[in-house]
Formats: sequence, structure tokens, C-alpha cells
Amino acid sequence: MSQVASRLPGRQVLIIALVAVLAGAGGYFVAMRLVEGPAATLPGDSAAVASAASLVGQRRPDFTLADAAGNAATAADFDGQIVLLNFWATWCAPCVEEMPMLARLHSDFAGRGLQVVGIAVDEPARAQSFASDLDLAYPLLYGPGEAMLVGRRYGNASGMLPYSVLIDAGGIVRWTRLGAVTREQLEHQIAALR
Repeated sequence: MSQVASRLPGRQVLIIALVAVLAGAGGYFVAMRLVEGPAATLPGDSAAVASAASLVGQRRPDFTLADAAGNAATAADFDGQIVLLNFWATWCAPCVEEMPMLARLHSDFAGRGLQVVGIAVDEPARAQSFASDLDLAYPLLYGPGEAMLVGRRYGNASGMLPYSVLIDAGGIVRWTRLGAVTREQLEHQIAALR
């Protein structure tokens, strides 16, 4: 860039820099409107963002998202079970890496009351195709904008992935984790709920 900049008059460099800053600010504004816009709210709420720390020990927030068949699924559908919500996307490398482990964990602990629920922050067709290729046996819920809002209500204010939330059988949030998890970490958290 220094060779290009040295050939441009100072005024042109300033204009290019200004355009770059405005484009970045515009992109940020559009992203925030998509996440926090007036049409992007959840039932009984105006897109409230919880902090992960303040959510632990509290009743799980409600949500409604679509499953692969387009049917509505709610948080209440999983009440009475230990639930691991895992927010993911096909473009998220750590998400893709941990999903086979989550599938095995779901299978191994299903008889002990654990329900893994994947929430795709991705285009439904892409996420469904990816999940089908992995032959995932746990429920997957979809909605790129809606899923991101649900994640925010569950303490993921940054919107980064993967993000996991462990909820006890009584509907109380017991643990949250931003970033990939290991089976050992999850088994330790699940054992603490027994």
C-alpha cells in the first residue's frame, strides 16, 4: 500500500481512508440493526441481552425456533430434562470440530436424562445438509436471525460461536461456555447436576 499511497496525492489518500471508515461503520450499523431491529424480538421481550454470569442460577429464557420440518419448538418442550443448548454454524470451525463429540455425548447420556439441542445460527438448508452428513441424532433448531437473538438472551452478547448453555431438569441455567468444549468439561458439569 505504501507504494500506491506514495503515488496518490495526500487528499486522495485521505478520501480513501474516510470511505473505508464510513464503510466499516455502515457495516457495523447494518449488523446491529439485523440483530437488534424492531422486528427481531422474542415473545414477551424486546431483545433483552443477558450477561452469561447473571444468567447462571436463573430460570432459562423462553424461545421458539423451527425444527428441520418447519415445526415450532420451544424451550418448554425440553423441560424436565438436563438440556445442553449448543449454538453453532457450518462456517464455524470449532463448532464443526465439537459436533461429533456432542452427538456421542447425546447418545451416551440420553438414558440419563440429557438432551443436546443444536441451535444453528446459519441458513437452514445449509445447516440441515451439514447435520445430515454428520447423521446427528439430537434435535436441531434453525433461524439465523432468530437463533442469534436467542443466543443473546442466553448470555452470548458477543454473538461468537460456539456457545453452550447447560440447563438443569428444573429449567435453571447452571453453566455457560463461549468457545469449544471438551467431553470431560461437559461430563464434569453434568455430574454436578446429579
